[in-house]
Amino acid sequence: MVDRVDEATVDGAGNLTIRHGRGPLAVTFLGHVDTVPGVVPVEVRGGALYGRGSVDAKGPLCAALAATARTAAVVREALTVRVIGAVGEEAPGSVGARHVVETQPVPDLLVICEPSGWDAMTLGYKGHLRLQLTCVAPGGHSAGPDPSAADRLVWGLGRLFAAMRAVNGDEEHGRAFDRIQTTVLALDHDHDGVTERASATVGLRLPPAWPPDRVRGLVDEAELGNGLQVTTIEGIPAVRGDRDSSLARAFRIAIRAHGGRSRTVVKTGTSDWNVVADRWPVPTLAYGPGDAGLDHAPGEHLVLAEFDSSVEVVTTVLGRLAQGAERPSTDS
Repeated sequence: MVDRVDEATVDGAGNLTIRHGRGPLAVTFLGHVDTVPGVVPVEVRGGALYGRGSVDAKGPLCAALAATARTAAVVREALTVRVIGAVGEEAPGSVGARHVVETQPVPDLLVICEPSGWDAMTLGYKGHLRLQLTCVAPGGHSAGPDPSAADRLVWGLGRLFAAMRAVNGDEEHGRAFDRIQTTVLALDHDHDGVTERASATVGLRLPPAWPPDRVRGLVDEAELGNGLQVTTIEGIPAVRGDRDSSLARAFRIAIRAHGGRSRTVVKTGTSDWNVVADRWPVPTLAYGPGDAGLDHAPGEHLVLAEFDSSVEVVTTVLGRLAQGAERPSTDS
């Protein structure tokens, strides 16, 4: 990108950071360069690019880079566009995004580079609460009368799931975005002949109405069982954008201009939007080419025609913003 934009660097955390233009309206695209493990052989087949990260999320990031690099001089006079490829989005802690909010200026408008489909915008991500449940108990014979640490852990997990089902109520069979989803992510057990220890890592996907602190309070009230310790590993609240924000209107018009119907979606996962939302309370949405159902999948691939369409959409959005047709508003 060095020869295509005004500035291209790698910051102290390892994030790709580019800046293009010098206008008064600051537009930031935040994507990520890391991927989940797993090798998907890189090849172009049937008009699609196969490879780990083609959808999640190198495709959306590269679409933003391509559109930014091709902007006309009039756009660069009106906008300051930053594109950031963060490290660590797929790992607990989101170290790249946390570094970004400490070192980069607050934008007027923010686009998260994640797959939505070229003709759609993502307007919400669920939050999450990750817990560690641990039980330590004296060792004993399996034929003895006392429950094992693993027994206590299993009972506690059952009570936790029951408590979350009670919270969901009628929403248990409704839209996934609106209910708490509970998943056991890992189980572990060891015994040294004197003491045994059983533990579980549990992930709870949280809708906007249930921030992490509120859910942790429910967990503490659920009486999971004596001897069971619960530790919070990480808690991130959900985010929800406004479909009528200035940014959403610009994308809606651009998608329709290139033959799309313009859809809005919400996702049950999380993204770096969740991480930066408190520090960057500006109009935000997520956009990028690709089928999000292929995230982390063994056959991950991006249809190249969709990639081209998304580049056109982002280019048109930047043009409209530069014309002053869509200025930043006070909505979010």
